[in-house]
Order: sequence, then C-alpha cells, then structure tokens
Amino acid sequence: MEWLRFNDTLHIDLGILLDPLSVMMLTVVGVVALMVVVFSIGYMKGERGFGRYFGLLGLFVFSMLGLVVATNIFQMYIFWELVGASSYLLIGFYYTRPAAVKASQKAFIVTRFADLGFLIGILILSSYTGTFDFAALTADNAAIAVGPQANWAMALIFMGAAGKSAMFPLHIWLPDAMEGPTPVSALIHAATMVVAGVYLIARMFPVFQFAAPDVLVLITYVGAFTALFAAVIAITQTDIKRVLAFSTISQIAYMMVALGVADVAASTFHLFTHAFFKALLFLGAGAVIHAVHSNEMSRMGGLRKFMPITHITFLIACLSISGIPPFSGFFSKDEILVAAFHHNPVVFGVLLLVAGLTAFYMFRLYFRIFWGAHHYDRPPHEAPPIMTIPLIVLAVLTCVTGFVVPVHIDWAIASAGVVAAVIGIVVAWRFYAKPSDAPARLAARWAGFGQAASHRFYIDEAWLWVTRRIIFGGISRPVAWFDRHIVDGAMNAIGSGTVRVSETIEPVQGGKVQSYAILFVLSVLLITLLVFVLC
Repeated sequence: MEWLRFNDTLHIDLGILLDPLSVMMLTVVGVVALMVVVFSIGYMKGERGFGRYFGLLGLFVFSMLGLVVATNIFQMYIFWELVGASSYLLIGFYYTRPAAVKASQKAFIVTRFADLGFLIGILILSSYTGTFDFAALTADNAAIAVGPQANWAMALIFMGAAGKSAMFPLHIWLPDAMEGPTPVSALIHAATMVVAGVYLIARMFPVFQFAAPDVLVLITYVGAFTALFAAVIAITQTDIKRVLAFSTISQIAYMMVALGVADVAASTFHLFTHAFFKALLFLGAGAVIHAVHSNEMSRMGGLRKFMPITHITFLIACLSISGIPPFSGFFSKDEILVAAFHHNPVVFGVLLLVAGLTAFYMFRLYFRIFWGAHHYDRPPHEAPPIMTIPLIVLAVLTCVTGFVVPVHIDWAIASAGVVAAVIGIVVAWRFYAKPSDAPARLAARWAGFGQAASHRFYIDEAWLWVTRRIIFGGISRPVAWFDRHIVDGAMNAIGSGTVRVSETIEPVQGGKVQSYAILFVLSVLLITLLVFVLC
C-alpha cells in the first residue's frame, strides 16, 4: 500500500515481498531464532532481566523479518535501523559492566556511520531512478545508465552493507559485541545482523551488475582482504567467542567475494549453510561457558569426557565450516571457490589459503576445549536438555542442508579445498591435541607478527586516534566552539535584549493606576500637540 508520495513518480510503499531469496532468509532467520530462544530459556535461567532479554530478542527478530520481506529499499532501511537499535540494546544487556556498555556504543556508532552512507546512497539512487521499489530497480528493462551518479549511489549502499556485515575497516564493532549474552551472539553472527549486508547486495545485485560493475570489483577485493585478515587474527585469539567472531567476519567476507564475482547463488547458498553451523558453534560455546564459567581456552580442556553431546555437535560444526565432505559447508564453500577460480585466480588463491586457515583455527579451538587435560575445581557437566536439544537440531541441519541445493561439484577445485582443510586440521592436531612445545616455539619465532595479530593489527587504536584527533579534535572542537560562542551567544544576546526591553516597558503593565493615568494624560497631550502641529 502507498505510504508516502513525493511527486507523480516517487513514492514509498509498505508491503511484503515473497520470492525465493526472501523465503530462504525467512527460513534461516525463523529456524535459528527458534533454536536461540529455546536455548536461551536454559542459558538465561536465573538472570536478572530475564523478561527484558526475551522482549529485546523478540524486537530483534521482528526487525530482521521486516527487513527481509521489505518491498522497497526505504522500507528495508527503516527495519535496518531497528535491527541496529535492538542489537545495541542486546549487546549492552549487562549494562552494569563497563565493557558491555562500551561494546554496545561502539557497535551503534560504527554501524550508524555506515548507515549514513547507506541513506545518502538511497537518496541518490531514488533521485536518479525515480523509484525505491525493488521490482522496478531490478527489472531487466530498468532504465539505469552507467555513470558516476550510479557508481556513487551503489558504493554508498555497499558502505551500509559493509558496516552491518563487518567488512574491513568497519569490522571493529563485531568482536566487542561478544560482551552480550552468548545466545545473542549466535543470533547476531549466524542469521540476522551480519548477513543483512549480504542480503542487501544480493537483493540489489542487478543494479550493481547493470549500473555499477566497478563497485562489484571493489566488493570482491574488500571481501578477499577481509577474509584473510580476519582468519589470521582468529588464529591468535584465546577467548572462544572472539575466535568465532573473527570466523564470522571471514565467512561473511567469503559471501561478499561470491557476490563480487557475480555468483549470487553461491553467496546465498553459503549464507544458508553458514547460518546453521555458525549458530551451532556459538550455542556450543555457550554450553561450554555455562559449564566452566569462563571464555578463555586456557581454563578448558578434556571436556569431551564431561560434555559428550556438546562435543559431538561442536565437532560436526567444525568439520562443516572447514569444508570437509559430506557436511554442508563443503558444498557451499566449493561453489564460492569455483566462482572465484573462473573469475580471478588471485582471489581464488586467497580464498584457498583462508580455507586452510579456517580449518586450523577452528580445530585449534576444538582441541583446546575438548582434548588434553585440565583440573577443574568442580567437574563440569553436560547442559540440560533445553540447551542440548537445539544443538542436536542444528547439528542435523548442518549434516543435511548441503544436499538441499543440487550443485555440480568441480572435483579438481573441491579437492584443493579439502586438501587445504585437511592440512589445517592436521597441523592443529599436531600442535594442540597433545601437549607440545611447537606452538610456543612458533610464537617465539613470529613474536612481532603474532603480537600484532593478537591486538587485531591495532586497527581499533587507529580508529580511536582518528576519532579523538580528527573527528573530536579537528572537527567537533571547532563546531563545539561555534555552538557555544556564536549560536549560544546569539541566543543569549536575544534573551538579554528581551529582558532589557521588558524592564523598560514594565511600568506600562505594572498594575499601578497612577502610572496608567499619567500615561493616559501624556498620550492625550502628545496626540493633541501632533494634531495642532500637523493641521
């Protein structure tokens, strides 16, 4: 239905769009959200703000569903901002913790900065095409000419997608978002907020392809760099949730590369399979944290004896994300590798390296949690059924969703991907399955690089310098001075002038009869004098 009309051609409608892409996303969001809600009943039991948590979770899921079924880009933008607002509230759920407050503010500010570009891009595109509607924008006969205006519009729209999907250099909010409850991390990282950017590019892909092909090249290289950058950092992290956070950044970048090389099917297929095994990884990590009361891998070990269900389901997810057949991640990752190989061999090489690194850091995580030995003060225990049932359901989906889409497997490329994954797994087994001094020796040899990677290559510090020195110091401080001295000064001058005028004319309205009489007599004399002079 029509909501707002600006002129004869440009108007904003509200509606529901159901097509294969939105139905796929509805399935992903609905299933993962259901598993997260069920898991949360056990995980959040006894927490203060139990009702507030589920209220915010409902708002978050509602916002994501509204984004998915939007019929036009402006309607999507409204729900896009609702997703950002509800994620801010969920990340900062533990508002008594300063780290959680800072993380929520960081996520909100970084994504708002990106969303400003998204909004400007929407306005440029609508002024250029005369429509917000997806059907009109992506029609085969859409009258969208290639030109600087189209390139700027689509580049700014990609900026919004890059902020939501945590692409370099706008990735800095996602690792800190781990300060929220672990089920929230599963929802944000698996099926909702971070894949919103991928969904936006997929929905608008014909416009990118017809009107701004150069932006697709930008998406390809940003995605390839982000995938490698995040995978390298994940190798050095010791907090299990942050390993998974950087894994998410890397896998979302995989999807972006597929979009950049014009294979929407491969990108959305990986989005579909990734949602289930990444939700399983996060919920499995939540079960582990629930048992040992720590996020640090150094506080874990040997948990396969105490938590058999969590162990098996977590292993299935690790095998899937590593691209080992017949698990779902193998099929979707192979499609992306094939697309990259035929489009850009250099990008293919980067993605193949990332495949090996992914297997290494995931099995580094797996072996350090579930193998080896650790002396616990109290023996850990398996999570209750309300938490293990979602793990089992997601594990089953991880095993079968790769067969949902019939694909032709290029075994030459698929074999290369599997070999890279096996090498990564074997190296992780050699380093971490049993006590070994190999990790320490390797860390000593690459001490400088390892320290830089563990500190995320100091990108957060660079952003902090930019915000403090340039935005706050170079821009905000002069603006603040202008506001205080010019704007406030003008308002204060108007106010003080009004007071002085009021004090001057106060006798006229003072309520004293004598003053009124004198003023009346003087006025009559003045009028008489003027009449006498003028006549």
